[in-house]
Amino acid sequence: MEFRIERSALAEAVAWAARVLPVRSPVPVLGGLLLDAEGGRLRVSGLDYEASARIDVEAAEILRPGKVLVMGRRLLDICKVLPEGAVECAVEGSRFTVSGDGARFGLSVLPLDDYPALPPLPRVRGAVEAAEFAAAVADVAVAAGRDDTLPALTGIRLGLDAGTGTMTLAATDRYRFAVRTLPWKAAGAGADTGAGEGSEAGESADVLVSAPRLTEIARSLGRSGLVSVALGAGSAGFEHAGMRTTVRLLDGRLPRHDKLFAMEDPAVAVVDRARLVEAVKRVSVVADGDGPVQLAFSADDNSVHLQAGYEDDVASQRLPATLEGAREMTVAFNPAYLADALASFDEPSLRLLMMGAGQRAMITGEGEPGRYVSPPRHRHLLMSVKPPLA
Repeated sequence: MEFRIERSALAEAVAWAARVLPVRSPVPVLGGLLLDAEGGRLRVSGLDYEASARIDVEAAEILRPGKVLVMGRRLLDICKVLPEGAVECAVEGSRFTVSGDGARFGLSVLPLDDYPALPPLPRVRGAVEAAEFAAAVADVAVAAGRDDTLPALTGIRLGLDAGTGTMTLAATDRYRFAVRTLPWKAAGAGADTGAGEGSEAGESADVLVSAPRLTEIARSLGRSGLVSVALGAGSAGFEHAGMRTTVRLLDGRLPRHDKLFAMEDPAVAVVDRARLVEAVKRVSVVADGDGPVQLAFSADDNSVHLQAGYEDDVASQRLPATLEGAREMTVAFNPAYLADALASFDEPSLRLLMMGAGQRAMITGEGEPGRYVSPPRHRHLLMSVKPPLA
């Protein structure tokens, strides 16, 4: 094997495929990256027991086709320090060499026969805009749990509704629940999704994917074009612009949010998002540990009074806000949870639907005046705590 390629192209491909490599593995070959040079393209692949990644690089000059398996993280370290410009890579006996502009590195090769085959891409169900998908995953991932003893709560629900052409993403850690919807194009519905013979037209699905894995996948797949979404028995796959990745699905299901999100006759407040974000950040500096931030809304003077802290160590700020459905309403939240929720929105104004202290409260985007859509595409439910402040 021998090929020539720009350092930047090699570094990007190696870094993308190396994302799935295990930090430690009892199987040494799983720490390897497979480089396959053939027909004017270089393919870099990696896998562990949970996920796989493959990327095709067309900008490579193949001088001698072949395959080689090398330690992935070591190759990544080498790519980071290679000089700019073209580099030459070749297998010389039992070594893989990388050289460019006078610098030369050698890596021992791993046994190809011991390397497992990459899992195939499941059936393609449709496609979604890359940028919108990445933003939606980021919006809900903040609500996913971090407790590995409850693995289902560390996942993001990915639901596809062929009837409405809607993708639903949802996550919860039992204290908060985020839901985001976005349009998707079903395979066979007139969209060029890149779906092959294994695609299924107009098929709905409902699966659970690891939140950290899905966040990394969505972030790495690019910011333009369509991402093909493939789902099968036990795995999900995503493909975009020569990049293909699979991830094992989580067992179990998230609780349904329909009844939880149904709020009868709530008090509704509208407040400027940017000012509320800054105010929460400001008053939270005196919150002790998970001490709550209290929000007291008043319809009499169209304001919300934020307060945090205890005894002499307190902070407060008043902001303009409208309130409907009650003369006054006071709620309090974990400051980190509230900050995460607010940061997941980008609309200029936010609506807070509140049932009262110690009860559910929902945050949605207000959008431009007169353009509020119900149900909104992004909803974030928080449990209010009993306000400790008078």
